[in-house]
Amino acid sequence: MEFRFATIDDLNAIVSLENECFSSPYKEKDVIYELSENPFCNTLVIENNREIIGYLMYLITFDSSSIVRIGVKKNYRKQGIAFSLLTKCEEYLKEKQVEFFTLEVRESNLAAINLYEKFGFLKICVKKSYYDDGENAIYMMKGVF
Repeated sequence: MEFRFATIDDLNAIVSLENECFSSPYKEKDVIYELSENPFCNTLVIENNREIIGYLMYLITFDSSSIVRIGVKKNYRKQGIAFSLLTKCEEYLKEKQVEFFTLEVRESNLAAINLYEKFGFLKICVKKSYYDDGENAIYMMKGVF
């Protein structure tokens, strides 16, 4: 498996993963914006035999980074792919001298919350009615050292 940064050529694969992974997926225009227009956004992909099987989209602003999206193909889940993406991302963040890593996760997404806690994220607070459907988000943070 190989890591690399996404390009606009990866648009279809990322949109497909969005639709597979999220109840409110990004539209194609949103992914285009993040890949080619947002100067703060980076998208790391992991490939298996040249097929994108997962991605992690994150923002870097000054000394902090926020996970925007992380998705793994269903048939590759529970194999450490998301943890590997987080690990590789953290390596890049250290190079950029980023001090902390944040994210919001659906309160009901226990598998993701467990993953983030295993990776060292701490629950900071609950953001009430954060998502369009009214679900709360758990705000989590991790120091990058």
